[in-house]
Amino acid sequence: MDKVKISKTMSLILRHHPEKYNIHLDKHGWASIDEMVTNLKTKYPHFSKEILFEIVKEDKKQRYSLNENKDKIRANQGHSISVDVELKSMIPPDILYHGTAIKFLDSIMQQGLLSKNRLYVHLSKDVDTAIQVGQRHGKPVVLSIDCKSMINQGYVFYLSENGVWLTKNVPVQFINIFDGK
Repeated sequence: MDKVKISKTMSLILRHHPEKYNIHLDKHGWASIDEMVTNLKTKYPHFSKEILFEIVKEDKKQRYSLNENKDKIRANQGHSISVDVELKSMIPPDILYHGTAIKFLDSIMQQGLLSKNRLYVHLSKDVDTAIQVGQRHGKPVVLSIDCKSMINQGYVFYLSENGVWLTKNVPVQFINIFDGK
């Protein structure tokens, strides 16, 4: 059984298209694990609760959370659908990083970082993570984000369950190309 493929399907359901698998998400993005297992069995006949738990536990990016009773699951961030994952605003480090592909750099330096089809822009606390994110779409470039100045101007940041920093957008004046120093 291809757990990577199943995880991608779970991500699609929990972040973007629950209706494609007849999954109901509550207003906080939680889905019933029993409903997920039942409906995913149509595509993956050997899928089970145990496999779902393994996928959640083994996921290096910690994309998913289980509730205390372990009967509900949700994606930690990256939603294009409107859900309230109950994020609490927090003060970020003075500098955070955003990884992107070099082919997107001109647009970013003109428009800033926009959430586009997601609810938030995703930022990393370390350069290595930003590089990994950036290379998914080509030659990576890392941007440093002046969060201290953004906070001083009233921008709000959130920290997701898996350590990804989130904000609605990052205007150009707070973005620098990271040069390794």
